[in-house]
Amino acid sequence: MNRKKLIDYKIFIPSLLIIIGISIPFALYEAESLELLNSVFDYIVEVFTWGYLWYGIVLVVAGLYLSFSKYGQVVLGNPKEKPRFNLFEYASILIAMGVGSTIMRTGMLQWTSVANDPPAGVEPGSAEALLWGNAYSMFLWGLQVFAIFVMIAPAMGYILHVKKRPLMRISEACRDIFGDKFTDGIGGKIFDILFLISILSGAAVTLGLGAPIITHNLSHLTGFEVTFTMTIIVTIVWVCLFSLSAYLGIEKGIKRLSTWNMYLAGIFVIFILIGGPGVFILNYFSDSVPFLLSNYLNFSLDTQSVHGESSHIQSNTVFWFAYSATWAMLHSVFAAKISRGRTIKEMILTYFLAPTLISWIATGVLGGLGVHRYLNGDLAVLDLVENEARMAAIPEILSTLPFGEVSIIIFMIVALIFLTTTLDSTTYTVAAYTSTRDMSKFEPPKTLRIIIAAIITALALVLMRIGGLAPLEVISGLMGLPIIVIQFILIYAAKRMIDKDKAWKHNVRQTQLKRSS
Repeated sequence: MNRKKLIDYKIFIPSLLIIIGISIPFALYEAESLELLNSVFDYIVEVFTWGYLWYGIVLVVAGLYLSFSKYGQVVLGNPKEKPRFNLFEYASILIAMGVGSTIMRTGMLQWTSVANDPPAGVEPGSAEALLWGNAYSMFLWGLQVFAIFVMIAPAMGYILHVKKRPLMRISEACRDIFGDKFTDGIGGKIFDILFLISILSGAAVTLGLGAPIITHNLSHLTGFEVTFTMTIIVTIVWVCLFSLSAYLGIEKGIKRLSTWNMYLAGIFVIFILIGGPGVFILNYFSDSVPFLLSNYLNFSLDTQSVHGESSHIQSNTVFWFAYSATWAMLHSVFAAKISRGRTIKEMILTYFLAPTLISWIATGVLGGLGVHRYLNGDLAVLDLVENEARMAAIPEILSTLPFGEVSIIIFMIVALIFLTTTLDSTTYTVAAYTSTRDMSKFEPPKTLRIIIAAIITALALVLMRIGGLAPLEVISGLMGLPIIVIQFILIYAAKRMIDKDKAWKHNVRQTQLKRSS
């Protein structure tokens, strides 16, 4: 097959050119563009806060409905075949894809933002503010965000594994709603280009925001200042890792890295509990869980309408849901690809529960360590964060553990592997999405994955060097609005296709048929 025909240039090239076209003025006028975009986002927060909050709730309800109704028993693939991965491997891949890289960046310090800017009536830095902070950190990694991530997956998994459509694209999933003329024409191209813009820009932001996790810890160990040269070296090592993983494929690459890293992360958590303030961390976690549960609806729906100015919780929740929406397509398409043999119920509930559980543990342990060091006066954590030294605070906290340097090294390895699997799954998904191969039968071309990895890396490094990364992050958040519309279209598309095929009768496991008869 001619290599040029392995990629659909009609959607890939326009997406790349649009991102470059947007990034150039951002880089030239970073401060001005960031101010403009923030003002637009602030307006959206002011007008549509209620909408974003209800959006998360509605998706959770939709996920539970699809899981526990007749649609949940539909198998994504041949009901007689076993799932592609066992449950531990499957959950590990979803965790590495869904939370790994970001939880390493935010888990230890997310509570500080709320502690510095708590809800109305709560004193900053107080004991109550600390509880609000950790509970909110856990809320961010709760059912709503994972519902946002997974609810496109039923439609994508159905067209790929049941209907055996050759192209794994958003437009293809909408064919039953909009017809052939729209799907094969400009409408379908717009849908697919929007997907690629959101993913390529989001991946560049992830790479740009992920590098400081490594560079600041490396700077603490070596004594060298964080420079762009250090960032380039770290990024090259990182890119080599996920390029190698991409080349090896899901079975030998992403799956192995994800499962190995779960074991390593577990060992690191146990080390912190034994070598650090384990009793305090477990007590603080035990206090945070009921605090979260008793305030869950408050976190989910409170707009601070009668208190005037919003606190960090209100503004950040809207941004978090909007930013998560831009990643929804990537997470759902990737989840659909690896879910062959799983029922819709298994796919949705695994994505709801496994990442939530791991995120809460990570937030409780890492955040609890940071809170303990703050309360004991070992480290002025809130001051460091207020002075924009957030990433620099991580090695400072880790160095207070026994064998502090070893702790930092292990943290860097876990973070690097999570970052690798996140970018690896991104390049895999983009390659699968843009490939003209039959994705119901084949994997995306390895060379195409390497090329996409190089493009994302180049874009991120240029933006880190000349500016424009911060505005692109805000753009990623703003892109959530049109993607939310597409999400609901695809949820309806999944229901429509399953009803049309009566898949809840014909594409289920025999044990389920016997149980229902």
